Amino acid sequence: MNLTRIIKYTVCILIIFLGFILYNSEKDDRTTAHFYPRTYAEIKESGVLRAVTDFNSISYYITDDTIQGFDYELLHAFARNKQLKLELVPEISFEKRLEGIITGKYDILAAGTVITSNFRDSLLFTHPLLLSKQVLVQRKKTDDNDSCYIDNQLKLAKKTIYTSKNSPAILRINNLMDEIGDTIYIQEIEHYGPEQLIAMVAEKDIDYAVCDQNIAEASTKDFPNIDIHTDIGFNQFYAWGVNKTSSSLLDSLNCWLDMYKTGREYETLYKKYFH
Repeated sequence: MNLTRIIKYTVCILIIFLGFILYNSEKDDRTTAHFYPRTYAEIKESGVLRAVTDFNSISYYITDDTIQGFDYELLHAFARNKQLKLELVPEISFEKRLEGIITGKYDILAAGTVITSNFRDSLLFTHPLLLSKQVLVQRKKTDDNDSCYIDNQLKLAKKTIYTSKNSPAILRINNLMDEIGDTIYIQEIEHYGPEQLIAMVAEKDIDYAVCDQNIAEASTKDFPNIDIHTDIGFNQFYAWGVNKTSSSLLDSLNCWLDMYKTGREYETLYKKYFH
């Protein structure tokens, strides 16, 4: 089986698995009426911490029947320290993750979310966890006359960029249009995360996608024909989020994170996912 068929097979299996997750997530949405944003005291009293994360090679993924991920492991460390049972749901849709926090279905959005003024209207952010940026995902240049290759942002004029539906990257692309003074066409793909879009670029189904640099870098070993050297945006801080009314939970998270990040356990965890 050649590389192309292996990649397509892997992507198909992943999409099926994500569809299963989405189905259960949508089914759960019908019963969210009884949820409400909880204080840290209420969470402690219940003994259960409810969280949502992304499904990708940084936040949460499954390999060899083992669940891994930076956000997954970090959140488990927090729950273990606070003697809480963790209920963690992977959700590929940013819109549904955000909605779950606003309605109180989840207590913590435990996935790296870019800190912007727009999102501050909906979330309280923890102290920053990561520094990253949005990058253009395209295929490597074939030769010096490759007209498809984009080596600077001005060449994105009149190009079509694919992104996940309601992705935070859309705001950055819209700002970039103002900066270059021209139109960039945005195609939002529902039910697809950045890694599925990266696979589509690698397979020549689409030419350009945009995603977080950390996720893109983690994908280059699986898709060696991918180029991620053209920045879409500048470095920004990424953090976890909680409901606007959950200041006590935010304080507890920040105090723990500030202490945990000074220890060797966190250093080992960080190096595991970010080189």
